[in-house]
Amino acid sequence: MMRVHAQPFPFELDLERAALLIIDMQRDFVEPGGFGESLGNQVEPLQSIVPTVKKVLEAWRLTEKLVVHTRESHLPDLSDCPEAKLLRGNPSLRIGDLGPMGRILIRDEPGNQIVPELTPLQHEVVIDKPGKGAFYGTALHEILKQNHIRQLVVMGVTTEVCVQSTLREANDRGFDCLLVEDATASYFPEFKAATLAMVTAQAAIVGWTCTSQVLIQAISS
Repeated sequence: MMRVHAQPFPFELDLERAALLIIDMQRDFVEPGGFGESLGNQVEPLQSIVPTVKKVLEAWRLTEKLVVHTRESHLPDLSDCPEAKLLRGNPSLRIGDLGPMGRILIRDEPGNQIVPELTPLQHEVVIDKPGKGAFYGTALHEILKQNHIRQLVVMGVTTEVCVQSTLREANDRGFDCLLVEDATASYFPEFKAATLAMVTAQAAIVGWTCTSQVLIQAISS
């Protein structure tokens, strides 16, 4: 066990039972021309965390512990994309439409791949998820159980949507979660700030947060 300086109080990290979970660092959300930008968002806040996510990922890889990447994605025939999601809002491109990086949020399309800086290694787990939370419609829980995981160190985008959904799902399933503050981002900075506050409120009701520097120092010691 190692004590990580975190909010709202120190997090007791057990590397033997912990996994790094990286949420949706895919081109469709992070790069210009993807789904995120088609919704009218500026992608720079998401791009800005890539170097930090990479530093944490590289440090975690040295521990040889489990790494899980997720991608929000759908089957080419959209049979796993409910109409309520497909028709939501008024984007310039909808899920399944052809964009600059292929069909939006469709598995195996160029835009649905993890950004090159964070390319998963061959032995790392990649979860394609049809929803916002990483547990819905996936084998994530079973994979974590098989690896005797009880703690999740979480990074990725967007803080208030897919990241928060996953944190809350994980909390309900009995996992302790540590969110890396400067390795998560939102298109709306105020939404990120609000999510961090909600996660740690009432004595870590959803989980803990810490900085990447603190985490890297802890796992490298």
